[in-house]
Amino acid sequence: MIDCLNVARYFIVRAYEDGIEAEMTNMKVQKLLYYAQSLHLALYNQPLFEAEIQAWRYGPVCPPAYTFYSDFEAKQLPIPSQESLIDIPADRKELLEEVWEYFGGYHAYRLSDMTHGEFPWKKARKGLPPEARSTEPILLNDMKALGYQKLDLIERENPAYEPVMTEVLKDTLKLDL
Repeated sequence: MIDCLNVARYFIVRAYEDGIEAEMTNMKVQKLLYYAQSLHLALYNQPLFEAEIQAWRYGPVCPPAYTFYSDFEAKQLPIPSQESLIDIPADRKELLEEVWEYFGGYHAYRLSDMTHGEFPWKKARKGLPPEARSTEPILLNDMKALGYQKLDLIERENPAYEPVMTEVLKDTLKLDL
């Protein structure tokens, strides 16, 4: 497993590389960690990092990463050293890059809104009012199920999806004749 802080650092470095570092806040990092964990669970049937993700008031939060960056509040996070990314294996970097490509362009508030509409966060909060505090963990199985949903959505939104599926259907129809 990877340290959750190294995953956070990966996303921060990517924000600087893409010129959107001003948007990279603690809130955004938290949501990217949540989606990275969800997709990793769906793809590999194991967590990407050990730290749990909790159902806080403003969405999913990985407490160790939140605490590490808490001094910055809603301010831009500083660029980490590249050495911290060395510990991330190449196949995991591929996954993190996919997470970045799909979710990295969203503003932190949009990501927060997205997580509030999804069942893992809602289920973990068990109907608490929006302003209520919670440290209830979001279950790994729930994040895994969400990961499957997101993988399907990412696949369907890929420009190659429709042409490929059209060819598959044509081939299938030819076989049925």
